Amino acid sequence: MSLRSQLFFLQLLIVLIIVLVAGTVAVRMQEQQIRDAYEGRMVGVAQSIAQLPSVVDAFDDADPSAVIQPIAELTTQATGVTYVVVTDDVGIRYSHPNPDMIGQMVSTDPAVPLSGETFVGTQTGTLGESWRVKVPIRGEDGTVIGTASVGTLESTLAADLQEDLPVLLAWLVVAALAGTAGSIWISRLIWRRIYRLEPEEIAALLETRDAMLHGIGEGVVALDERGRLAVLNDEANRLLDLGDEVMGRPASAVLEPALVGMFDSAGDADETVLVGERVLLARSSDAIVDGRRVGRVLVLRDRTELHQLLLDLDGARDVTQALRSQAHEFANKMHVISGLLELGRTDKAVDFISRSGHGGSVVSGDLSPGVSDPDAAGLLMAKTTICAEKGISLIVDEASAFEADGTTDPVTVLGNLIDNAVDAVGSNGTIHVRLTSDAAGCSIAVSDDGPGIPENLRSQVFATGFSTKDTAGAGSRGFGLALVQRVAERRAGGVRLTESVLGGAHIAVTLGPAPVLPEQDAPRPMEPHDAGVPAP
Repeated sequence: MSLRSQLFFLQLLIVLIIVLVAGTVAVRMQEQQIRDAYEGRMVGVAQSIAQLPSVVDAFDDADPSAVIQPIAELTTQATGVTYVVVTDDVGIRYSHPNPDMIGQMVSTDPAVPLSGETFVGTQTGTLGESWRVKVPIRGEDGTVIGTASVGTLESTLAADLQEDLPVLLAWLVVAALAGTAGSIWISRLIWRRIYRLEPEEIAALLETRDAMLHGIGEGVVALDERGRLAVLNDEANRLLDLGDEVMGRPASAVLEPALVGMFDSAGDADETVLVGERVLLARSSDAIVDGRRVGRVLVLRDRTELHQLLLDLDGARDVTQALRSQAHEFANKMHVISGLLELGRTDKAVDFISRSGHGGSVVSGDLSPGVSDPDAAGLLMAKTTICAEKGISLIVDEASAFEADGTTDPVTVLGNLIDNAVDAVGSNGTIHVRLTSDAAGCSIAVSDDGPGIPENLRSQVFATGFSTKDTAGAGSRGFGLALVQRVAERRAGGVRLTESVLGGAHIAVTLGPAPVLPEQDAPRPMEPHDAGVPAP
């Protein structure tokens, strides 16, 4: 049976039960109202007869029935009751609808009214089953001298009820028809609201939706109209690292401010955001259902790996430029040696070779003997060559003493700081680098002689997306220093920005001890500005 039919029949059954119960209660109430109305009338008639002076005085006559019977008949006709029976103090009738019964003993027990109490109830007498009232008749001295009994046949009460039943039943039928019509309307309404689908189809769609939503490689986050999380698939949870107890919570309490800002914006929007240490491409749009806006949807794509590949390519390009410079330098030296040999100046050629010393190395001598971390040394070597090509002097403090800590965090920080310094000084500038490490962690300091950073902007340069450079590349800039700060915070360190002795900016970063992670669980973090240089 279809859901629509099930809803209709269930509601129809409920309506019929309610109508049946209500009808039964209404009939019983109407019956009780009729009975109460007759009871009130009979009590009034009985008390009037019992207190009527002519009736009381007739008890002293030789033939009381001669006075009481006419009064009883007149009262019966005037009030509409079935009978009025008056008896003496032993139960002998003085009046009765059937005159032949006068002078005979009553057929029911008169003990209650003769005791001075009022009796109300149903009894079966000579006229049949009747609803009756019996009251005592008292003499002038207050003693009970007889009884007055007034009754109405039960058949009369039933006839009165049957007169009212057609109207009552008509209303019940109307109520049943209205309930049936309402059941049809509600079943159709619900059927349309669930897109004319059966429960099995809805369950299948829900299972399919969940499988697709949690199986796609993009993160999906949806907010309802109140700004609370309504949908969060597995990929979005992984990218945002929100945990399991976030559904239904306000977005402002669980999401990065940059993402919350995209939800608050109107229309569609694309933006590159930094969440934790991940670079994400986010696209927000309105969620529309049946032509009305019900919330906002955010689709997240992880650009961390793509960003890493671009940085690796940039590092390889740096190495290529360094090798090209070395090849050019080496070719010039070979030309000098060839010319000296052709001139027969062998001693000069030997002297030139001795003075060249290192021959074909990319940079002249060790940058700093204290830098034993191969990744940091390779990065410094490539950056030194690139800076030399631009006329920038990259100086590594001779007091630097830096050892590998098993992570790429120092390279991430160092590469970002050097690249920011290169952009700041332009050509013919100077950059000073100092690296130290010990059991408590490491520190990296980069100074330059550029224009520096104004004090009013020093609290903003670490914000995601903030950049003092040309905004033509908006969406891809403003992540370097933000990432440096997040790496430092994750490593229980800090970042300090001051003015350098060279006149530009001085940024000092401290990193706490490297965390110890199982090799299979240790993710490869993003390595911005990684030169991709093999260990020397």
